[in-house]
Amino acid sequence: MVARGTMKISLVQNQAIAARMALIVGADNFDRLFRGIEFDEFDGTVLYAYAADEYRAAEIEDTFSLHISTIAANILECEIPIVMVLPQKLKQERNV
Repeated sequence: MVARGTMKISLVQNQAIAARMALIVGADNFDRLFRGIEFDEFDGTVLYAYAADEYRAAEIEDTFSLHISTIAANILECEIPIVMVLPQKLKQERNV
């Protein structure tokens, strides 16, 4: 089942995805990479997440996209084919 339209990720869903990622990556990697991550919205195809900076966003997307997709699909109860992790500054620019 694939969602239609844009679905805003709730705070509880955001925290649930982050908590499950912490179990997978461990405390040190979680603090290094995922500190401040925000799983923001799902548009039916792409789950958008925002990391602290470009370096963290790239490493998270390259290394953990499949994990995030699997975890988020379970929490959001829909198929998540693509995970895109962007730096926070792009979210701030998008909302201006």
